[in-house]
Amino acid sequence: MFKKLFGKKEKKIEETIFSPLNGKVVKIEEVPDPTFAQKMMGEGIAVEPKDGQVVSPVNGEIIQLFPTKHALGIRSETGLEILIHIGLETVNMKGEGFTAFIKEGDKVKVGQKLIDFDLDLVKEKAASTITPIVLTNGDMLENLEQSYSDNGIKGETAIMNVKVKA
Repeated sequence: MFKKLFGKKEKKIEETIFSPLNGKVVKIEEVPDPTFAQKMMGEGIAVEPKDGQVVSPVNGEIIQLFPTKHALGIRSETGLEILIHIGLETVNMKGEGFTAFIKEGDKVKVGQKLIDFDLDLVKEKAASTITPIVLTNGDMLENLEQSYSDNGIKGETAIMNVKVKA
């Protein structure tokens, strides 16, 4: 009855997003592609990978796996939608050098292996290896704190602390 009288109080939900790759964690503005650098797809961060393995940055569900395996979307337990886009212009590789270990609908845990890719092949054939990690439903964000590192460790280094609107 009191909820009806005074309205439901919004509950804040916090979540930590971990680095999905080993490598240097940098500002999204450093990505040499205006779609990401100007945050047209959403707020985020990027990693310059040291190797070719992508792990889950959150506990959640795979909501999209591109046929070329160069990008994927995860919905976290709080409802945040996270796009991981491996390298730039990698769609042109048509899946060459990419191996997925998940499919749409799979439940994943932090640190679980999602995709392996041939880093040398991406260096050779793509515009860049830098990998944006973008929050595509930013309207859910109440607060975002980002952390940068010269030596991020996949599944262990916290790169974003997020408070979402309930």
